[in-house]
Amino acid sequence: MRLFAAVLPPQDVTNELAAEVALLRGLPGADGLRWTGRPGWHFTLAFYGEVDDELVPGLSDRLERAAHRTAPFPLAVRGGGQFGHGRALWAGASGDLETLRLLADRAESAARKAGVPMGEHRRYKAHLTVARSRQAVDVRPYVDGLRDFTSRTWTVADLVLVCSNLPRSGVPGEQPRYEAVARWALGGAG
Repeated sequence: MRLFAAVLPPQDVTNELAAEVALLRGLPGADGLRWTGRPGWHFTLAFYGEVDDELVPGLSDRLERAAHRTAPFPLAVRGGGQFGHGRALWAGASGDLETLRLLADRAESAARKAGVPMGEHRRYKAHLTVARSRQAVDVRPYVDGLRDFTSRTWTVADLVLVCSNLPRSGVPGEQPRYEAVARWALGGAG
């Protein structure tokens, strides 16, 4: 299974972001980007890639412990930026980013302890990808459009293990399908 750990924004927050992204999609050149949809909007904490089935129970146990050791925290979608000279346009985050970063570190550590091969450790940068491009694109107008965006703040109450099912049809623009395979409450969250 192709897996990653994530924080999923609630639907009303993704609705707010969708309204903002609709404005961005009206800008000149927007059709040159591959826009992600609401089902794919998440804050990835740790990407695991293809995980052998026999490692999933151990990974799940460790993620559950990581969730229980992390208190619920406030988060909002805010602003934006880019990676790779416009190859990825993203919305950022505000709120308790220290705890979000701690949860990301714990999600990565859980994988390493469970025997999931992980690449080199990178400092966590909270982002939610809204568009991609196969080549370098000047996304400054879109980043500028996201600059003043801030969603409502919600309380992150769980850690989610997500399975990413890549498109297989070959249809241009087809998006991956994401399926939550496990969810654990943070700290004292119900």
